[in-house]
Amino acid sequence: MIARIWSGESPLWWLLLPLSWLYGLVSGAIHLSYRLGLRRTWRSPVPVVVVGNLTAGGNGKTPVVIWLVEQLKKQGIRVGVVSRGYGGKAEQYPLLLTPHTSTAEAGDEPVLIYQRTGAPVAVSPKRRDAVQALLAAHSLQLIITDDGLQHYALARDKEIVVVDGVRRFGNGWWLPAGPMRERESRLHSVDAVIVNGGKAQGDEISMQLRPGLAVNLLSGERKDVAMLPALVAMAGIGHPPRFFATLEQCGAQVEKQVPLADHQALVPEEIAALTIPGQTLIMTEKDAVKCRAFAKENWWYLPVDAELSGEQPEQLLRELVALAKS
Repeated sequence: MIARIWSGESPLWWLLLPLSWLYGLVSGAIHLSYRLGLRRTWRSPVPVVVVGNLTAGGNGKTPVVIWLVEQLKKQGIRVGVVSRGYGGKAEQYPLLLTPHTSTAEAGDEPVLIYQRTGAPVAVSPKRRDAVQALLAAHSLQLIITDDGLQHYALARDKEIVVVDGVRRFGNGWWLPAGPMRERESRLHSVDAVIVNGGKAQGDEISMQLRPGLAVNLLSGERKDVAMLPALVAMAGIGHPPRFFATLEQCGAQVEKQVPLADHQALVPEEIAALTIPGQTLIMTEKDAVKCRAFAKENWWYLPVDAELSGEQPEQLLRELVALAKS
C-alpha cells in the first residue's frame, strides 16, 4: 500500500498532504537554522563524506559505501565509517565494532560494512561522537558516513546521493504522502548522484548491483543460486522486490517470496518456519549478518556488489583521494 501511495498510483496520498507540508516545514526550518548559524555544526579534523538518500526506503546506499571503502583502501587511504546504527541498541554509545559485535547492538548495515570491508566502523545516534571515537582509536585520513545527508549537525566535505533508478522520487512529495526526505532540488547542491538501476540522467553516475555466487551461512560453500532447489526468498531490506527481481534475473526458481520490514529483528523460530523439508532459504547478505548465530544447513545468502560505469566514478575517486591527502 505504501508503495502505491508514494508512487502516486493510489489517491490516498492526497489525504496525507497536510502531514507532508508539516514535515517539509519542519525539515526546511532545521536546515535553514544550520545555514544561518543558529545551530552549531561540528567539523571533523579529517574530511567527511556523506553517502545518503533523498527518499525513504532502500536505494542501494550500503553497497555504495562498501564500494567506496574498498576502492579507497586500494589507493592506500585509511578510511573509517560511521553510522546511526538503525535497528541496533547498544548499552552505551559510541560503539566501536569488533568481530564479536552483534546486529542487535550495532544494526545490520554497520555489521555488514565491517565484515565486508574490514574498515573501522563506529555507530552512535550522534555521529560526531562516532567520528571522535574512530579518530581516538585509529589514524584515519577520511570518514564516510553511511546515511546522514539530513544530519546537518555534522559538517561534510562531500555529499553523495544514491537514487533508485526505477522508482526515482515517486510522487515527489515529502513523507508521509510521498517518499521524500528533501525535495529533488537538493540534488543541485550535492557533489555526486549515483543511480542504482534504471537509466542515469545528465551527469548522474550509473550503477548496477551485480550478484555473486550464493553462500551457505554455515559451511561457506559457494554455488550458483540457480542451482539451489525449491527456493524460499526472504528480504528484510528497504525495497524487497529488488532482491526478488535479482533472483529471477539469475534464473533462480523461487517458490515463495517473504518480504520483511527494513532492519526488522529476526526471530530464529519464525525464520526456521519459513521452509519445509526439501526447501532452501535464500536471503540478502544484510539479513544473513543477523542470522549467522542460529543458521541452518539449508540457509544461503546472495551477496551483491556495486558496479559503477563511465568515467565519473574514477573522477570521484580521484577527488576523494585528493581530499584525504589534503
